[in-house]
Amino acid sequence: MRRRIEEEQRQEYVAMGPAERVPAANASLPHSPSQVTLTSETANTESPPVPPWTIVLLVAATFGVGMAMVVPMTYSLAVRLDMLAPGRADILGMMFGIGSAVTLVVAPLTGILSDRTRSRFGRRRPFTVAGLVVGAASVAVMATAPNIWVLTMGWVLSTVGWGTAGASVGNWQADRLPASQRGKVSGLTNLMMQISPVVGILLVAPLRGEPFLVFAIPAAVAVVLIGLFVAFAPEADSRSVRHSERLTPGAVLKSYLFRPKDSPDFAWNWLGRFIFFLGLTSTTSFSVYFYSQRLDLALPDVAGVMALTSALSVGTATLGSIGVGWLSDRTARRRPFILLGTLVFATGSIISAFAGDLASIIVGTLVSSLGIASFSSVGQALVLDVLPDRERQAGRYMAINMFAQKIPGVIAPVCAPLLLLIGGGEQNFTALYLSTALLSAIGGILIATRVKGVR
Repeated sequence: MRRRIEEEQRQEYVAMGPAERVPAANASLPHSPSQVTLTSETANTESPPVPPWTIVLLVAATFGVGMAMVVPMTYSLAVRLDMLAPGRADILGMMFGIGSAVTLVVAPLTGILSDRTRSRFGRRRPFTVAGLVVGAASVAVMATAPNIWVLTMGWVLSTVGWGTAGASVGNWQADRLPASQRGKVSGLTNLMMQISPVVGILLVAPLRGEPFLVFAIPAAVAVVLIGLFVAFAPEADSRSVRHSERLTPGAVLKSYLFRPKDSPDFAWNWLGRFIFFLGLTSTTSFSVYFYSQRLDLALPDVAGVMALTSALSVGTATLGSIGVGWLSDRTARRRPFILLGTLVFATGSIISAFAGDLASIIVGTLVSSLGIASFSSVGQALVLDVLPDRERQAGRYMAINMFAQKIPGVIAPVCAPLLLLIGGGEQNFTALYLSTALLSAIGGILIATRVKGVR
């Protein structure tokens, strides 16, 4: 496999023009694309297609990131919290909110630093490694936490670490993927984000009494798969990269913002995604409690149901991610599929709002899964299509785009418990899921009608 990857890297290097193969100062002539210097000339040329084995590495790394990030969010944290503070769903929301708030600060900073990093290993790879190390270190903190505050600190480390690694892999995509591959590759990576929690929950569900293993197993998978991407995915030498603006505290704060008038498509897409994810994260954070209430199960016993519904959703996730991503590239259209995905997800949320047995919960989950997969695969491609200043500041704008998901991650877990209190009786998941349906539909309509530069 290594020989095959190296051969593809050499072929990719040969395919580059002479301007793209200019060596960095004091550097020898590169032997692979991982040593190719970024130059201003390359900024004006379309990226060559990414070779198949590199895409395999990218998809595998995304699978690892998804398992390490999502399994604790959807299962492991709730089980661990139930050991420390039984029945306190409000505390889980607080933990998610704090984690998202911290990443709001960290994500843009790491994106800016990544854009400016000068190293023979490239701009993105050092941050992928740093995120991997921090994420792995969070396992011991969460697994051995003696109280809620230490558990929250561990979760913050986890979100910062795996979030940095995942964002760095995303920045690599922004740097390298040509428009003709964005829909298909985004579909594959989105599918991995759908499948990885399924596999992760199947692995850790039998170990719910072992707090270390329910956190350690997903992290170990991530370390291996992200490590392979770091070792073998080609990345350009960035030692010759120069930025005219000094990186001062003022410049850092300024980079957290952008002028919507300068990039209207990026701005409207950002707003639509913000509204969609505000609805989505309102239910994601409380899915364990939803299953527990509607099926009258103890919290640790929810794992089996989640594993079942997640396993069944693999088919719909595959159809939505790969099928819709492929159609988007094939037809050179994004917006109709964005609208379709959000409306399908809204339908699934309405079904879940009134679900009272396992069969109806499964139907709602499958329809929602199809909608999320369709929106996410094409949505990621659309993000890359409208990204401003991709050549110099991809990391910065990818981080700003991430705000559309992270800010809802702060707001939704705090506001969702208020919806759950409507009526004064048991937790009102009907109101919560209906709100999710409304928000997701509004977000999709906004993107489909206001983004003009992409079909």
